[in-house]
Order: sequence, then C-alpha cells, then structure tokens
Amino acid sequence: MVNAKTWTLRKHFVGFPKFSDFEMKEEQLPETKDGEVLLEAVFLSVDPYMRPYSAVLMKEGDVMIGSQVARVVESKNPSFPVGCYVVASTGWRTHSISDGKDLQLLLTDWPDNIPKSLGLGTIGMPGLTAYYGLMEVCQVKDGDIVLVNAAAGAVGSVVGQIAKIKGFKVVGCAGSDKKVAYLKQIGFDEAFNYKTVSSLAEALKKCSAEGYDCYFDNVGGQFSSVALEQMRVFGRIAVCGGISLYNDTTKQTGPYVQTLMIFKQLRMEGFLVSRWKHKDEETLKQLMAWVKEGKLKYEEHITKGFENMPAAFMGMLKGENTGKAVVAV
Repeated sequence: MVNAKTWTLRKHFVGFPKFSDFEMKEEQLPETKDGEVLLEAVFLSVDPYMRPYSAVLMKEGDVMIGSQVARVVESKNPSFPVGCYVVASTGWRTHSISDGKDLQLLLTDWPDNIPKSLGLGTIGMPGLTAYYGLMEVCQVKDGDIVLVNAAAGAVGSVVGQIAKIKGFKVVGCAGSDKKVAYLKQIGFDEAFNYKTVSSLAEALKKCSAEGYDCYFDNVGGQFSSVALEQMRVFGRIAVCGGISLYNDTTKQTGPYVQTLMIFKQLRMEGFLVSRWKHKDEETLKQLMAWVKEGKLKYEEHITKGFENMPAAFMGMLKGENTGKAVVAV
C-alpha cells in the first residue's frame, strides 16, 4: 500500500486565491490491478488555466486539476514499464494509479541533458499551445508582424521564438525590466515593460508604427482593447488566455469591438490546444528538434517541495515566474 499526498480545493476561489482555499490530505492507494500502473510525481505543473477551470470543472473537496511528469514505479501494463516517464493529468498528487488511458509517454529519444520538466513546458502543453495558436489560428504568413503579451511566460516565450524561427518580426511585453531583458535575450525584436510605460498605445506604436498582423493574446482586458486599435487590415487575433480577468469579482467592461473588427476586417478566434491533439506527436518532435538545435530556448521557475504547490500557483498568477512555473517534488 502507498500513501499519496494530495492538495484539494477546500473553498472555491473568490477573487485572488488564498492559502485557506487549499487543503492537503493523505489517502491510501489500493493495490494495482492488471492493466494498471502506479505513478510517482517528479514534476508538477501550475498554469493560469487552473484558475478559471476550477470554477467550471471542480467541486469543493476535489483534488486540484493539473498535469505532472511522473515515473512509473509499479506496472501491470506492458505499455508502461517500470522506470519510464509519462505526462499524466492526475492533478496535484504525489502518487496515483492509472489504467494508462490518460497517460502520454515522454518522447522516446529524450536526451539526458534536457530536463524532463520540459514535458510540462516548452516540449509539452504550453509549447503545443504556442505552436498551434501561432500556426493554426493566426496562420502567420510572410511579412507579418507578431505581438505577444505575457511574453515571458510559458506560452508567450515560445510563441515569440517560433515566430522568429519562421522569420517574423516579434514584439513582446512583460511585467518587469528583468523579463524584458530576457525577451531580448531570446530574440524578440522589440520588448517593453507594460507596467512602466506612460502610454500602452504609444509603446505599441513605438515598437511597430505600421501596426500588427498577428496578436497572440494571453491577457485580455484593457491591454486587448488598446492592442485591437493597432491591428492592421485582415489582422488575426489568437485568444489563448485572459489572465487579467481570472481573479475579478466584478466583471470588467470594455469597448465594443464590432465596428473596429468590421472596418479592419479582423478575425478573432479562441482556441483550446486539444483541438489539434492528432498532431501532437509530430509537433512535440519539432519542438524538441528546435531545443536540441539551440533555436528554442527555455527558462523554468522551479519551486521545490509538494507542500509548496499553493504558493507556486499563486506566485505564477502574480507573474513571479519567467518561463514555465514548475514544482519539483
């Protein structure tokens, strides 16, 4: 028998999450049956989507949703031998039992010098989200100018780098001077700190006087209201996230976009990464190839200790991380 630690949603979030909204529990797992495996978490992910999804998908008392890179420590399933590593959507748990249907093996040729935690980041869901949002939703083409907000985060930093690999001009914004320096280090053409500029509109114009063709939106809210004004005719907006809205207790109201979208003939599309699941294997291989070649750089913000899951989650929502926020068990 194995004792598993879990973090549960004690109370639904009202406004910004609090430590008292979470509760750590322990449970004893049953013996594995034929076809099952026992997983031990190695790295766990904290992501912005957990905040809005918890209100829709979870009941109070449920284990917090999320994914992890786990090691198979006991197996009665030949597809997942002991010692292999998988990505599992098992939530905030140290150990879990799976029948294998919800597991994804890490790429078989994963190099020893590349951390397996990237299976939760650049070579995982955030990397896939960046790729599909840019290539499938924005459908970038020659000569495009790309704008990315929350650009130093897990998704935004990959969006900008893929755009540069493809030969586009990229403008990014972030919430600190340190993050802006990081964006320039990884190849963004222009970057600015949205918290310190006197005028967001003027900062966007300074970075690209001719406007923007592709806007990869991770933030929503007031930023998007300003950015939409600077889209070029036939511009495309990939709506990936709205982190500026997730903790509101009163819904924000903003300018109506219909007239602007009509006259500029814009296309705005929300998306979930799962739409292109049938392409995941080939896309993950491409992301890995770019990492190996040094074209796609990564940064991780690693918090040590399963007991620190809530703190890591709240820190990520505050923007404390550069790159992917991960908890190492």
